[in-house]
Amino acid sequence: MRTRPIMPTITLLLMAAGCAMSPSGEFNANKDLVREFTDAANAADWDGLAEIVAEDFTRHSAATAGPPVHSRDEFIELQKIFLGSFPDQHVRLEQLIAEGDLVAALATYSGTQTGPMGAFPAMFRMESGQIAELWVEWDNVAMLTQLGLFPPSPPPSS
Repeated sequence: MRTRPIMPTITLLLMAAGCAMSPSGEFNANKDLVREFTDAANAADWDGLAEIVAEDFTRHSAATAGPPVHSRDEFIELQKIFLGSFPDQHVRLEQLIAEGDLVAALATYSGTQTGPMGAFPAMFRMESGQIAELWVEWDNVAMLTQLGLFPPSPPPSS
């Protein structure tokens, strides 16, 4: 298998419940939780992820048929599999926006594929200060094009 770098931009929507609003109107605790999640995933800090992901964590995906994840332990095992596919994977948070009980994030994922392709996180639901659910969505055509497995779009005609 040839290795290929990928750098799709993913949009994350993070939903939180029961958090106090800061004087600036932002839910800084939820933003900080997203930052901690990203830092732990980037560092392969499984203990750190275990502290911020709920025990009954659920992962959903319309972009793939699976694998189903219904617990924190299953999620951490899945992250280990992703690390085997993309050992240099890295998520860079570009922007976090909080309003009401929602936190949206724009992030860039990069990595070099050296094993089977896996899924990429996209949307989180937070509950009681932990991440409770994750929906996985991405642009399959853009990613496969970057990997050289799908023909690029023709240039626009003038």
